[in-house]
Amino acid sequence: MSTTERLAPRSTDRPDRTSHDPAHDPSQRRSFPGWRWMAVWLAFPVAGYIGWAIGGRVDAVDAALVGGALTGAGLGAVQWWAAKGALGRAAEWIGASAVGYAVGLAAGAALVGYDTDLGALALMGLVSGAALGAAQGLVLARQGRRALALPWALAMPVLFTLGWSVASVTGIGVDDQFTVFGAGGALLFTLLSGLLLARFAPARTQAD
Repeated sequence: MSTTERLAPRSTDRPDRTSHDPAHDPSQRRSFPGWRWMAVWLAFPVAGYIGWAIGGRVDAVDAALVGGALTGAGLGAVQWWAAKGALGRAAEWIGASAVGYAVGLAAGAALVGYDTDLGALALMGLVSGAALGAAQGLVLARQGRRALALPWALAMPVLFTLGWSVASVTGIGVDDQFTVFGAGGALLFTLLSGLLLARFAPARTQAD
């Protein structure tokens, strides 16, 4: 080996892995959180039935508070599990979901006089979704997930209005005054909220 070859510095360049790391490259984000998020679809009828069976028909404030709290907690628990860390700490998310939906459902149902026509259910969805979104958005903001907090909070009243509207149009079970809409509205909610989560959640949580 010549002197020149021995004295030549060895290349210390390493492959730039950052540009190919999904956690650092926004272009590598998933367009949907994955099939795990579809569990939220199933959570709606299950959590809704539990809340309705224990709290009773949503025809009074106390029934709405009890049923709404149980339904919100059930939905929040499945959302937290399905999001794989994107929604922060479990206890805070589930607790906020329970309180937010209980207050929102009680206020929304009372506002429309516990009616179940299309306009009443849409308005109830708007109010209950706004309260739920505010509670969940606050949890996200307090835990530093501000990029997701505001879009999520603003989307919930829209998604719950759409969900209840679908339930009213299909007419499945609305006269039984359940705490939340059924499978049709739940599917729409799951798909749209999944797209929202994939767009605004930190990329590292999507890559886990």
